[in-house]
Amino acid sequence: MAEKMLTPDDFAKLSKEEKKTETVVRESISAWKDAWLRLKTNKMAMVSLAILVVIIIMAIIGPWISELMGQDYSTNHLKEKNTSPNGTYWFGTDNLGRDMFARTWMGTGISLQVGFYAALADLVIGVIMGGIMGYFGGRVDEILNRFCEVLYSIPSMLIIILLIVIMEPSMFTIVLALSITGWINMAWLVRGQIMQLKNQEYVMAAQALGASTPRILFRHLIPNAMGPIIVTLTLTVPSAIFAEAFLSFLGLGVQSPSASLGTMINDAIKAWTLYPWRMWFPAAIISLMMLCFNIFGDGLRDALDPKMKK
Repeated sequence: MAEKMLTPDDFAKLSKEEKKTETVVRESISAWKDAWLRLKTNKMAMVSLAILVVIIIMAIIGPWISELMGQDYSTNHLKEKNTSPNGTYWFGTDNLGRDMFARTWMGTGISLQVGFYAALADLVIGVIMGGIMGYFGGRVDEILNRFCEVLYSIPSMLIIILLIVIMEPSMFTIVLALSITGWINMAWLVRGQIMQLKNQEYVMAAQALGASTPRILFRHLIPNAMGPIIVTLTLTVPSAIFAEAFLSFLGLGVQSPSASLGTMINDAIKAWTLYPWRMWFPAAIISLMMLCFNIFGDGLRDALDPKMKK
């Protein structure tokens, strides 16, 4: 059967309606920009982010504002102890006459630092260990996975308390104690992500081109697993903040005259029925931080989840 020859009549210009069907309705954007656009539509997550930004700013400038007003978080004014909130002492004073406004924001700063440093340690250790387990597999994965399981089976709070008792209580000790077992969940998460990604075509192409193992891990695999990693990181921070507050409440955290939200709550609980403002402010700040971090983490998870795209 002879093939049909094309004639000039077979080539015709498209009509305006046909041209519109070929128009790209949406501009091409990156995955991160798309996630940010979807995150902005989540009002609760954006409100939580705004509150967290305000808290972080106040943790930085709050003690400085108190100094401008002639107050100090560590100076005792026994004549003005247990003063209720007023124009001079915005959050009142504690049992030693110290300014609660300065101490609250000083404690908030310490809690945030502990949370961020512990989350950073979990990120670094967890990503490296999880990447090694997931990429190499086999005996390497089995040995490291068993090590993680043994370490995870030991109560983390017991390890933390023992380490703090042995070492001098300080912010460094708390971060170190929280980092000993805190990275395990991150490692298992990264391990699962790497095991799913390592058989992709672009990874095999990089291997065929002779790319080194660190390059494949840190340039190809881990960047493609950053979505779940970032979400887990945002949920790790409030856990570390709560752990620091709990340890400080037990007297194993930051020592006086430095302030900590847990220490302030511990000092206030002895007379909270008489001087409730001493507990209100640190308890409100730590509760608000925990709530906002969790809401923002949930919103970030939905924004980075490709299944949530409309």
